[in-house]
Amino acid sequence: MQVCGKLYVVATPIGNLKDISFRGLDILKSVHSIAAEDTRHSGSLLKHYSITTPMVSLHSHNEAARTEKIIQWLHQGHDIALISDAGTPLISDPGCYLTQAAHKENIPVVPIPGASALTTALCASGLPVKGFIFEGFLPAKAKARRDQLMALAREPRTLVFYEAPHRIVPMVEDMLAIFGAERVAVIARELTKRFETIKRAPLDELQAWLVADANQQRGEFVVMIEGYQGPTSSGKSYDATEVLTILLKQLPVKQAAQLTADITGEKKNALYKLALSISDKNAQ
Repeated sequence: MQVCGKLYVVATPIGNLKDISFRGLDILKSVHSIAAEDTRHSGSLLKHYSITTPMVSLHSHNEAARTEKIIQWLHQGHDIALISDAGTPLISDPGCYLTQAAHKENIPVVPIPGASALTTALCASGLPVKGFIFEGFLPAKAKARRDQLMALAREPRTLVFYEAPHRIVPMVEDMLAIFGAERVAVIARELTKRFETIKRAPLDELQAWLVADANQQRGEFVVMIEGYQGPTSSGKSYDATEVLTILLKQLPVKQAAQLTADITGEKKNALYKLALSISDKNAQ
């Protein structure tokens, strides 16, 4: 009876190349092949540690097709390591299709723990971590992003997100509008790298800090928000004028009207006219 190989899920550094375990290095040196999200990117890590193990690419566009070949290797008795570009694989990275296939084929899946931007950011945030929700990347389109944030507005647990540099400013602006100015948030940027920054402040201060310094809009981000601390919203109705007045302090008329419609269920066109009226009154 032929013995299957093992699929090792190996955590790699999120920035500083020293943040990899001895066990992780031993696995990468000893396996038959390494399935990497980007072989060029991971090549720098392997070169740094003089690892010559062959790599194959496994990313979101080829995972289904590549999985079939990797499962064949595993059935032939070869050990395979799965890595992502940075941190622990499958945390907002490819690999789920492969690990599911391995389990279905009764192939051992062995986790090799190590760095993760999620836990690295949380432990330095000063926010409660007894319970938290990891949302990964928010939708790229503005309305979908706001809808998801709206659904989380009354979540009492700490919220954790990843975000790309070109969306970090609109993301924080939407959070300010939906969660309110006083909600404490933390931006963790470029963790373990040369320009690592961890900034904790109420959302209005955090948004102003971010907009004021273009350098703080670069790199890889983990954004964390403290959970809702007020009364539960069960059965609560919202006054459209009150909500609109608050949102107009931070948002343009059209955007404030749309968000108020999402919150209250009122008609957007009527809210737009109301927003114009409130804006004209405030301008006097």
